[in-house]
Formats: sequence, C-alpha cells, structure tokens
Amino acid sequence: MSKEPAQRGRLYLVPTPLDFGTDTAPTNIDQWLPSATLATASRLQYWITENAKSTRAFLKRVDALLPLQHTLQAHQLAELPRAAHKKGDHVPDSVIDQAARALLAPALEGHDVGLVSEAGMPAIADPGSSVVRAAHAMGLAVVPLSGPVSLMLALAGSGLNGQNFAFEGYVPQDPNERTRRLRELEHHALKSGQTQIVIETPYRNATLLEACLKTLQPHTRLAVAVGLALPQQNIRSGLVSGWKRHGWALQLPLDLPAVFLFGR
Repeated sequence: MSKEPAQRGRLYLVPTPLDFGTDTAPTNIDQWLPSATLATASRLQYWITENAKSTRAFLKRVDALLPLQHTLQAHQLAELPRAAHKKGDHVPDSVIDQAARALLAPALEGHDVGLVSEAGMPAIADPGSSVVRAAHAMGLAVVPLSGPVSLMLALAGSGLNGQNFAFEGYVPQDPNERTRRLRELEHHALKSGQTQIVIETPYRNATLLEACLKTLQPHTRLAVAVGLALPQQNIRSGLVSGWKRHGWALQLPLDLPAVFLFGR
C-alpha cells in the first residue's frame, strides 16, 4: 500500500523587532510582537532567513518569553541567496524561482516554514518575495503575521498622504543622478498628491537628507522618521523651508535606520 502524502505545511511571514542591526539595547520583544506571532515563532522549526545569525538572536529572545518547542540546535535555518540581498528578488527569474522552491521543500513534507528578515516584515523593503511567489505556485498557504513595518509606521506618523503613496527604495548614490531622481519623484508627488517614500543605508542618511534639503522645493513637505520603535525614535515633518529655518537635520540621530517621505 502506498504511503499517503504528508499534508503540506504553511509559509508564515514572521516579523521581527526593528532594533536588530543597531547598537541600541534590545527592547522587550512583546512590545512589538503580539502573543499570536510569538506563539507561532516559538513552535516553528524550519526557517528561511535573510541572516541566520540574526534569526538565532531573534529565537533566543522569543525563547526568553515563550519557550521554543524545539531546541535552538534543532532549528533548520536556510539563508536566502546572497543575490537576493544585493539586488532583491522581486523580479521573476527562473534561477531565483528554483532556489525559492528548494527552500520550501520542508513544507512539501508537511512542516510549517517561517520566512524572516533581519528586522521588520519580510518581503517589504527586504528580500523574500520570491519565496512567497513560489509558495503560491506550489499551492502552499501563505500566512502573514502581525508585527512592525517601518514604512507604514513612518507614513502614519508623517502627516503626508496615506491614501496614495509609493515606496521607491533607494535613490542613486551619484550626486547628479540622485538630484535628478529626487526632482523626478517630487514632480510626480506634487502633481499627483502621491507620497514618495525612500530609504538609505544609515551611514548615508545625513547625505540623503542634505540632498533633499538642497533639491526639493521650499513648499514640499518632507518627513524623516528615525529609529522607529527604538527609545531614540524621532519623527520630524514639515515644509522644506521649515526644515532649513529650524535646523531639524542637526537634531536627528541619523546614524539609526531612517525612512524619508515627501509630497504635499
């Protein structure tokens, strides 16, 4: 008699606290992750991760509140390909798709699998979309869990249009190309009312803010949300002319992760 195939597992999208990757002392994990998210994270054994080291640190913090159902050594952590970190994995590609399907092999054997990034919600401003696409193609249930999403926290706290917005990722590093891109995005924002959201690597935050203040028009509203969910959290929002007048750029801890938003 042939063996019945195992019931397929689910893919859970597991958010993590936003203090990972900073020098800030860890906050209590249950301040940002509800009990249902913690309960799911505590029972999962198979993980697809952006960074295995940070995922182990995350699991230790979960374990301190809700004991893991499997020892940390028994957890199976598979890292996303390095190419997904550098270029993202949101564009359909046969090689990327094959890699994503391979990572989901435990789900075909009946195991639930967690997808996790270094901080925040996986597959939003982080790699992981290829795994989600593959899960849908393979007939696996996809379950996003509740937790912090820095882009949405920043948008909600900005005072800018939350009914029409676009996340544009990183702007070019070349000064001339960066200026051209900022002007292009600003033109669209002022014409359509669509809030534009961009991010940068923390050590280049000050450079991007300086470029915004030099490039954007005085009547454009600019918001910068720094250190979201951290004790140093600071959100400033106002017209570019006001930014220059009040010197807000000097008052922000720009060495922390930041989200930049502008529009009308």
